[in-house]
Amino acid sequence: MMKLQDVILKAMAKSLTWIEAAEIAGMSVRNMQRMRRRYQEHGYNGLFDRRRGKNSYHRVPMETAEGVLALYRNKCPDFNVRHFHEKLREVEGIRLSYSWVKQALQGAGLVARKKKRGPHRRRRPRRPLPGMLLHIDGSKHRWFQDDRYYDLLVILDDATSRIYYAQLVEEESTRTVMTALREVIEREGLFCALYSD
Repeated sequence: MMKLQDVILKAMAKSLTWIEAAEIAGMSVRNMQRMRRRYQEHGYNGLFDRRRGKNSYHRVPMETAEGVLALYRNKCPDFNVRHFHEKLREVEGIRLSYSWVKQALQGAGLVARKKKRGPHRRRRPRRPLPGMLLHIDGSKHRWFQDDRYYDLLVILDDATSRIYYAQLVEEESTRTVMTALREVIEREGLFCALYSD
């Protein structure tokens, strides 16, 4: 991987365009031009962040952080983060962001971190050829304006999403499913696997 200095030097030597240099460095062309000017004016040291080694202007003083943690530990151990944050603002007059308060309490081990949820469903790759896997499903609904419910019975191919069978039936039963499968086999031929939920 090329260093930013090397990328800028190659662009200045015209062996790369500035657009290519920006793409290699993973930044916008405008930002790359800014880096070029800083390199020309200040040399290699101009490429570093000028705030490096300095404290952030937004940094919360240590006394304030310790005070917030002590307040939670001694007076409000049964509060949740949102309630504690509101009380900090309203009662104590301490104005800190909710996310800062939450991270401080979690970092000190006073509040449990929420477990991250996994993906709802994993994407399964489709089968490569038609007929390898058929899906069968029934959907009970009032399809018409009367009060009767019907099941929409559908058989479709996993590889192509082609619908082989769709029929409204009074009830999804062994008989209606076997009738649907028989019709699909007679028209399309045998399939390898069937998935139903």
